[in-house]
Amino acid sequence: MEFHHSPVLLKEVIEKLNIKPDGIYIDGTIGGAGHSLEIYKRLNSKGILIGLDQDEFAVKTSEIRLKSAGGQAGIILVNTNFKNIKDVCFENNIQGVDGILLDLGVSSHQLDEGERGFSYKKDAPLDMRMDRRGRLTAKILVNEYSKEQLSEIIQNYGEERWAKRIAEFIVDAREKKPIESTGELVDIIKAAIPKGARREGPHPAKRTFQALRIAVNDELGVLEKAVSDGIELLKPGGRFCIISFHSLEDRIVKNTFYNRAKPCTCPPEFPVCICGKKPLVKIIGKKTIIPSKEEIEKNPRARSSKLRVVEKI
Repeated sequence: MEFHHSPVLLKEVIEKLNIKPDGIYIDGTIGGAGHSLEIYKRLNSKGILIGLDQDEFAVKTSEIRLKSAGGQAGIILVNTNFKNIKDVCFENNIQGVDGILLDLGVSSHQLDEGERGFSYKKDAPLDMRMDRRGRLTAKILVNEYSKEQLSEIIQNYGEERWAKRIAEFIVDAREKKPIESTGELVDIIKAAIPKGARREGPHPAKRTFQALRIAVNDELGVLEKAVSDGIELLKPGGRFCIISFHSLEDRIVKNTFYNRAKPCTCPPEFPVCICGKKPLVKIIGKKTIIPSKEEIEKNPRARSSKLRVVEKI
């Protein structure tokens, strides 16, 4: 199956990365090389593009696309999670980089490939692993976690108001037989949410599927580490671009960027700073960058995307 993923906010990302032809750039979620291809085209023979992805197929597809572009820059591709961004650099004797991109969205390929189990629109095995080498799957989570654990995951990661009731219905259903597929889980969720509530808002299973995917892949814990490590890796003037798709991710990105831009812990009434904490980055742009109406029309999956950018001081 061909890896298809429409790069979100492509023009804005390329502009904000402020690419130097001889620079070193990391795409921590290379996917099908949608963003990376445009970065690579702007690099000369002294430049280096580092691409990471925990999806092995994404790495292989990106390698083919980048090499077919005929550029001269160096290419380093690694099948790993972006939480290992610092290790990858050190293993390749790279002490600092000029730019980093993280696109936190699930790729179109992963959503469309039925067997991955990410989509509530297709009946598939309950998997949801971005890295198939991982042990934890959505099937294990749904069938083995306690009612309290499930409720907490669905509430915290999905911001689902019916989390407790959905967890109860899941536990009741699995006592009769194990829950094997996404289709079965969707039916359980629909049964748990009152009919009146199902008429409004997004698909009734959307928030629960989001929550399970985040839990299976430890997405929020991984993100916190990657943002902190990425800021450390940036050279002065280097930029960090992060595209998020839901409020939990965006909150982590926003808070981490803000805390590195304004780290002072002195009380507001102090006339001067005495804590000695200096800013590591400056925030680029006064407003969060969102897609244009034209982009949303062409690619509806871009609708909830937000881009935040910082520059290393």
